[in-house]
Amino acid sequence: RRAHLRLCLEKLKRQVPLGPKDSRHTTLSLLKKAKLYIKKLEDDDRKAMHQIEQLQREQRHLKRRLAKLGMERIRMDSIGSTVSSERSDWDRGGSRSSGWRG
Repeated sequence: RRAHLRLCLEKLKRQVPLGPKDSRHTTLSLLKKAKLYIKKLEDDDRKAMHQIEQLQREQRHLKRRLAKLGMERIRMDSIGSTVSSERSDWDRGGSRSSGWRG
């Protein structure tokens, strides 16, 4: 049983940053450092999840904006092609009958 406990503590030492290698760590200090390290990892995880949520919200916002701009572009292209065809009519003499030359 003690050998198993010692093995588990050795595995824990490899997982937890302990600081200077030359200092000897008691079981209690190792467990305290492991507890602090776990709390730090949980805090980092919480922050990362919050950042992911923020980025997802921003992504949804940007996708909506992109879709809106795409619709506006289609509308502007449509207006542009109407204006362009009216200009073509004018260039072909459709509006030249008034005698004015441009």
